[in-house]
Amino acid sequence: METTLTSKGQVVIPVAVRNRLGIAAGTSLHVEVNDASGEIILKPITRKLIHQMSGRFKGKGLLEELAAERNKEKMRDDRR
Repeated sequence: METTLTSKGQVVIPVAVRNRLGIAAGTSLHVEVNDASGEIILKPITRKLIHQMSGRFKGKGLLEELAAERNKEKMRDDRR
């Protein structure tokens, strides 16, 4: 299958692909780039995809990391 990029950077996903994947107007898509193969990968954002991707970001969130760092600094200052 082939499609064309518009001057606005838009790509039309062929109707056969949209129907097969259940993609409709307004569906959010996750965009990945595979630098090794030069591929652009579009994935409909579903609960399953969110669950799969959440494993990539395990660990403390940014806010928790900042709070922990601030607590360490406060403890060091209190010791002085």
